[in-house]
Amino acid sequence: MKQRKKIAIYQVFTRLFGNALNTNKPWGSIEENGIGKFNGFSLKALQKIKELGVTHIWFTGVLHHALINDYTKWGISNDFPEIVKGRAGSPYAIKDYYNVNPDLAENPAERLNEFLDLIKRTHQIGLKLIIDIVPNHVARNYMSISKPKGISDFGSNDDKSIVYHRNNNFYYNPGEYFKAPEWLNGYQVLGGDSNINSNENFVEFPAKWTGNGSRLSQPHFYDWYETVKLNYGISPENVKDFDSLPENFRCKTNAEHFHFWKNKDIPDTWKKMREIALYWQNMGVDGFRYDMAELVPVEFWSYLNSCLKMINPEFLLLAEVYNPADYRNFIYNGKMDYLYDKVELYDTLKAIIRGEENTDRIIHIQNNLSDIEHHMLHFLENHDEQRIASPEFAGNPFDALPAMVLSACISTSPTMIYFGQEVGEPAAENAGFGSSSRTSIFDYIGVPNHQRWMNNNKFDGGQLSDEELKLREYYKSLLNFTLNSTAIIGKYQEIHGHNRAYTHWYNNHVFSFCRYSDSEKLIIICNFHHTDTFGFDLEIPSYLITLWKMTDGDYLLTDQLFGNYHTNMSIRNALGKTRITIAALESFILKVI
Repeated sequence: MKQRKKIAIYQVFTRLFGNALNTNKPWGSIEENGIGKFNGFSLKALQKIKELGVTHIWFTGVLHHALINDYTKWGISNDFPEIVKGRAGSPYAIKDYYNVNPDLAENPAERLNEFLDLIKRTHQIGLKLIIDIVPNHVARNYMSISKPKGISDFGSNDDKSIVYHRNNNFYYNPGEYFKAPEWLNGYQVLGGDSNINSNENFVEFPAKWTGNGSRLSQPHFYDWYETVKLNYGISPENVKDFDSLPENFRCKTNAEHFHFWKNKDIPDTWKKMREIALYWQNMGVDGFRYDMAELVPVEFWSYLNSCLKMINPEFLLLAEVYNPADYRNFIYNGKMDYLYDKVELYDTLKAIIRGEENTDRIIHIQNNLSDIEHHMLHFLENHDEQRIASPEFAGNPFDALPAMVLSACISTSPTMIYFGQEVGEPAAENAGFGSSSRTSIFDYIGVPNHQRWMNNNKFDGGQLSDEELKLREYYKSLLNFTLNSTAIIGKYQEIHGHNRAYTHWYNNHVFSFCRYSDSEKLIIICNFHHTDTFGFDLEIPSYLITLWKMTDGDYLLTDQLFGNYHTNMSIRNALGKTRITIAALESFILKVI
């Protein structure tokens, strides 16, 4: 059996990473607020990312999406401000699936080649590369000018006189025009700026259903009004017009899934989306992050993912799925490698950090996910979530370090961090469409803490404060340890419940667990309390001591994060005990010597 390796993913918002301007004007243009380019990811920048303890880099916002900038001299049509969120546009409103965002290129005519050069540089450094595929919806103004010969656009062959047909790519409201939402809360398109590239009004007839499923010809302001939903062969009455997987297929291999769909009659959208995925796989990307995968039928994922895995078994497939009841279906039948562990672990850790929950809850989560723990991606930040350092979350990035240790070490699953997280980025800017606390994915904006780490493209942290440097060093030490530890990809045993029952002064602000392999035994303790130091005699239960095949005696424990903490463990009558004094927000990864 091939030994698992811990995966660490570094998510970057591509247009923001290399931007050095700090104007940060609300609704600022690309000229006013600046932008990062593909070439901002130099070999040095990529090397520094890798040295943080990273195996994969997820370039978010690569594909050509709707935006407010004039590229007509390169044959690209202007987009309509009323159906673009922000000025830079949502990366999940794809306009052309067969090319990349022209904003990111020094020469828009060569934008695809510039991205291919980035793929080469990423591989040269020894990193693997992930991009987004957005299967559920496309931009309202979808129009591929780069599609290969023989490929037709979404909707080009649809029968628009009917609401639904199995082989239509979209759902329609025949006889009705699309209307932009009624703007709420004082919202003004482009912040009220009338200096736009096109004075034409957007016309969509007949109106299409909106990406989040709204069937209204005038969607709500809070709908995904800039997108239209793709039709995977599910009727408005929720009837599936395609074959179902046999009951016994959850344990079948990729090859068996692939052969099941071979020569099957499948909806047209399935074929189009498969061609898109194969196009980018053939370009050299190493994996996909699937946006809102749970809004697409699992049978399609069986069809697509088995095909991708037949070509490259190591191709990484990460899905945004939020319904725990569907996790196993998407893993076993949908052939996904990894799913977001948001609703269970992330939401709980956020609540613990904020003092709204206690650590006892973690036992229940880990027990519920024990059979699929390897498939649940762990994170504390991503582009959808609030920055830890924002007042709306924790206000202090150091408050999340115990959660980061737990998140990175508690399972064999991948760990993901979001660029700027490791230097305490608070996302305090009023970007325009995007709001503070989340680094905006809709606007041209700078990322101040990250820019100080970039230090005029030296990528050495030369402008960071001492506290920010300390924070980054913590992340670096933690991530690199997880990449090299055999115990972290070994077995798990929580000891929190035992110590809550039997250990005096041990409490629900602390969480403890063990990870172990044949060659390494770890005892991990995290103190989530913001002010209090705790002292207690931590017990290692006899059943674990027996599993570890340890005999009575005294053993040294040394911390693996920074090596500053040492203590002893005594084993008497197969029960281990070690005196622990752990400060507020402190964590130990103690190796049994």
